[in-house]
Amino acid sequence: MKNVVYNRDLPVKYAADVLVAGGGPAGCAAAVAAARLGADVLLIEGQACLGGQGTAGLVPAFMQFGDGEHFLAGGFGLEILERMWRLGGEEYEKKQSYAIKAEALKRAYDEILGEAGVRFSLCTHLADAVMDGDEIACCILSAKSGMFAARASIYIDCTGDGDLAAMAGAPWEKGDGEGRMMAGTLCSLWTGIDWQARKGNDRAKLEQAIQDGVFTKPDLHLPGMWKISTNLGGGNIGHTFEVDGTDEVSLTEALVWGRKLIGEYERYYKGYLTGYERMELAATGSMLGIRETRRITGAYVLTLDDFVSRAVFDDEIGRYCYPVDIHASDNSAASFDGFYADHMKYRYAEGESYGVPYRILVPKRVGNLLVAGRCVSADRAMQSSIRVMPGCYITGQAAGVAAALCVRGGTKPAQADVCAVQRRLKETGMYLPHLRG
Repeated sequence: MKNVVYNRDLPVKYAADVLVAGGGPAGCAAAVAAARLGADVLLIEGQACLGGQGTAGLVPAFMQFGDGEHFLAGGFGLEILERMWRLGGEEYEKKQSYAIKAEALKRAYDEILGEAGVRFSLCTHLADAVMDGDEIACCILSAKSGMFAARASIYIDCTGDGDLAAMAGAPWEKGDGEGRMMAGTLCSLWTGIDWQARKGNDRAKLEQAIQDGVFTKPDLHLPGMWKISTNLGGGNIGHTFEVDGTDEVSLTEALVWGRKLIGEYERYYKGYLTGYERMELAATGSMLGIRETRRITGAYVLTLDDFVSRAVFDDEIGRYCYPVDIHASDNSAASFDGFYADHMKYRYAEGESYGVPYRILVPKRVGNLLVAGRCVSADRAMQSSIRVMPGCYITGQAAGVAAALCVRGGTKPAQADVCAVQRRLKETGMYLPHLRG
């Protein structure tokens, strides 16, 4: 197949101090943090709503915000959580569950970004990065109005997949030593669940159902169904194995398979478990739940040793505690056993956490770029811990503060005043117990 050379002049439609690529939890936290320090912020998001996996992806619940003694994802994380509770209704706010009401969470993001003065554009896709030496000169964007450019002083990659960083030439790794990545999940929303009648663990009859031939691809890992409200449940059920979230052909195949797989799990829940006999599928996510793609290589790589040692860093911008959670890359029993062994081995007691250093937000080779969220500089084990939404709030908020201070001081991310970043984060409610001075 021959290549096509395509050249055209594009208008510069936007100019800002800070451009945030991606409007998931990291991107929203980064944009608000930067805007509240006076930066002119533009956020671009390809989906029709903000929030990423928690909204468009229908992930049914947040993982932990704290370590049992300390609220780790403070500042923006606490603010978005409380706003979601309030918008979700009186009963929902009263119970303060970590289950996600997607529509309430969408509105919470809309309101908080609007109040902070963030300019954001939905249904707007990142197409390319134009470089000037080792810096991004502008981003090429695509939307219904056509293709156009946007310029900024500092850019923040919150795409989850590290798209902007990769386009700009930053180094990255993906998957395990053989390139295999964690399975994805197409999350779902269900009505008609009788929570009072529900008994036991969702996996209770899974092996029996596998033996009975319910599933096309037997899978021993079942995260399960989360209670969202009186008769509503969110399903983190089923895996799309061998999916590459950076390839549209692979994503298409996984989405089609995921929708088919939902039917098999409906048969399992209705036929083998109590309380689900009258359940009915309300929706599947408009985006696939991707757990792992690129990890951008930064000034420091957060490693499993840091988890084991409960590491403390001079430049830490937060602390986090979620266990190592590397979902299986295939549906073999050996792969599941490896996941389960690591997940049970690498976890903390109450009050324990690891430090998150600023340097994992600073990619190599690109001078005016920060990264936050799932694609930060970490090895595979640590990526599986920090990738969840509260972890994304921590890194996103820090990237936004750093970006705004860099704009104000005329510096680049690698030369940021980390002490000033830390002070601002502590003022907003981040848990930073090891600051010096």
